Amino acid sequence: MIEDSFGRVHDYLRISLTDNCNLRCFYCMPEEDYDFAPSSALMQPDEILKIATLFVEQGVRKIRLTGGEPLVRKDAASIIRSLATLPVQLTMTTNGARLHEFRQVIVESGIRSINISLDTLQESRFLFITRRNIFRQVMQNIDLMLQMQLHVKINVVVMKGLNDHEITDFIAWTKDRPVHVRFIEFMPFSGNKWTGNQVFTWQEILTIAQEKFDFIPLEGKANDTAKSYQVKDSQGTFSVISTMSAPFCSTCNRMRLTADGKLKNCLFSKGETDLLSALRAGSDITPLILDTISKKEKALGGQLKTDYTHLESDKIENRSMITIGG
Repeated sequence: MIEDSFGRVHDYLRISLTDNCNLRCFYCMPEEDYDFAPSSALMQPDEILKIATLFVEQGVRKIRLTGGEPLVRKDAASIIRSLATLPVQLTMTTNGARLHEFRQVIVESGIRSINISLDTLQESRFLFITRRNIFRQVMQNIDLMLQMQLHVKINVVVMKGLNDHEITDFIAWTKDRPVHVRFIEFMPFSGNKWTGNQVFTWQEILTIAQEKFDFIPLEGKANDTAKSYQVKDSQGTFSVISTMSAPFCSTCNRMRLTADGKLKNCLFSKGETDLLSALRAGSDITPLILDTISKKEKALGGQLKTDYTHLESDKIENRSMITIGG
């Protein structure tokens, strides 16, 4: 069992397969021309399986593959298939652009739920945010996943003045389609030019929703990060991940393994533990895993100790979001 000093049991591992991506969303990547890690610095397929197996032996029950964009990695299919042999719930977070190429892999690997990042329902704004003209392909792949009867979650990073006026459009989408929209408060990471006045909070989102929809709160599950709601007679749901305005750290069960094999015990942690180098040196990395999680801070990596409106993002010590893994 992997437990921290506050009694939180960690049974959910997020594995980043690459820091590369085929989109260029400004809130995730520091700049358009980005130096990605060389292949030799990344965990190789056999190393990913070895490390994941050790986590499973310590009680991990769920593994989520992330990026960058996990499906741009050339050996993504073989990695997915190998991890599907472990006794875990396997899922992934993707931008959706290449899902049609992985349809068979998804079926063979028993993936039943998938998160797709989509910050707008407008094609022109999609191009502005991502700097790539593939909106229609993403929407087609969302439809494909629904046709395959997967549980589809749509991750929407909400930012004031950019896409907050689309909140009701996303909620309306859940009425006729079984999509589960998750509004995410904008979070600070290295290079993403975060400021507190860009954050559109959980309560602000609900206020907007109440102007147009009659909805009810849904009962949460253990370790939920999202507060969920459903509009009357809707096929889908909508949720808010309120990291900035109402953190949910007290029930956190998540660990993050970066593409270069570093273990982070929190999305906002300053430090990280190099599991990959230790593994390649022939060391037993299980003690490193247990020690890293035991030192987890009580909340938000110990860095976001003040009200977010007074937070100075340039003083946060962390990676860019794309190198951590979504």
